[in-house]
Amino acid sequence: FSPSCGMKVWIDQDLCTGDGLCAEIAPDVFVMEDDGLAYVAEAGVRIPGEGADALASVPDGQIDAVIESADDCPGECIFIEV
Repeated sequence: FSPSCGMKVWIDQDLCTGDGLCAEIAPDVFVMEDDGLAYVAEAGVRIPGEGADALASVPDGQIDAVIESADDCPGECIFIEV
């Protein structure tokens, strides 16, 4: 895990459709929880909080997967910050 890329990501659970594409595309960054919604994670562990309060650092090797997840998300709920 290397946070050197400086990219961070968060999910707006109010917009999440629970489709799970993000967790399939980037399972090291996104996890599905029992409530049926996706959350950001670091090293597979959900970051406490929701929305912008739960920013995850994106590992260098996951940048393309996170961007793909955001592009493919049907709820358009994944937000990337650099």
